[in-house]
Amino acid sequence: MKEITLKLNGEIKRLTNNTFKFDERIKEGWFSAVYFLKTKKIVEEKVPNNHVTMQFFQKENAVLCGTDEAIALLHTFADNPEKLEIHSLKDGDKIEPFETVLTVSGAYQDFGYLEGIIDGILARRTSVATNVYNVVKAAKSSGKQKPVIFMGDRDDHYTTQAGDGYAAYIGGSTAQATHAMNEWWGKEGMGTMPHALIQMFRGDVVAATKAYHEIYPGDELAALVDYNNDVITDSLKVAREFGDTLASVRLDTSRTLVDKYFLRNHHLMGSFDPRGVNPELIFALRKALDEEGFEHVKIMVTGGFTEERIRKFESKGVPVDMYGVGRSLLNLRIGFTGDNVLLNGEPEAKEGRRYRPNPRLERVEYFNINE
Repeated sequence: MKEITLKLNGEIKRLTNNTFKFDERIKEGWFSAVYFLKTKKIVEEKVPNNHVTMQFFQKENAVLCGTDEAIALLHTFADNPEKLEIHSLKDGDKIEPFETVLTVSGAYQDFGYLEGIIDGILARRTSVATNVYNVVKAAKSSGKQKPVIFMGDRDDHYTTQAGDGYAAYIGGSTAQATHAMNEWWGKEGMGTMPHALIQMFRGDVVAATKAYHEIYPGDELAALVDYNNDVITDSLKVAREFGDTLASVRLDTSRTLVDKYFLRNHHLMGSFDPRGVNPELIFALRKALDEEGFEHVKIMVTGGFTEERIRKFESKGVPVDMYGVGRSLLNLRIGFTGDNVLLNGEPEAKEGRRYRPNPRLERVEYFNINE
């Protein structure tokens, strides 16, 4: 297979097909709906001298992602890819309902069987990018943008991590949880400690944090403090031990548990839901840290956070410094459609669909880096 990259207006700006680890069986039609494969064969035998334009759109206000991947797919697996005329928006562009984001023109039999795969690429990547974008917007209070960490590794199959991590990056996330999520743009994953590390030290958060700091002295020191379901007590223990060295504490309290702080202070309950990571617990933790001179220690929260939940926290002025979000960012709510809208230069489409030119589209040229 030829090694190719993409050029846009004379400058290399897009991810190349070398970024993506495509399955070679795509060329055989293994991942294409069978009716596309049958259509390819019929067209080859009955109407080979054709020139179609296929356009792609969706129906939401969204943040586009997946165009580089779709174009690389076409340049890798289409027959005669150098003859295709491709116009596209860029990953990260804001798009509107029914706006054309990508057009591909050429002989149908050369690329038509890839339609469904392109729809799927654009749907997943744009859904994740849009979800992250909306969460990042929700995590902005009084003009201050709070970091959002993408932690979706445990919420989907591991093979989705590279693409989802890239889409999260396009959407505006600050960091990603695994190295795979950062693969497409050359960064590394970030993270501190799981509950398993504290278990190894029999629930001693200070001992676990000390071990972490000894092994990874160059990392910003962040302690996970909900293992014993007593986040204020354990946060203060760690802060007293490490002082200025402690950068942050992370709360990941289960939504089925009530922190021991409230069990010791029954008079505080009755007007709010005390389960999990809740605003009142964060206010109390911030107050406790500040009263002992640990104003520098930041608070990160994880565990079931969504755009709606973050907005509620921000509207109440909850003193959260960082959000870690996973499952809600993988909600695939945006679907793309590819339509053939021109045939041999003339309008030809199913009823209700038509060619929608978009002046924002830019021509993408085929470029073989080995030549």
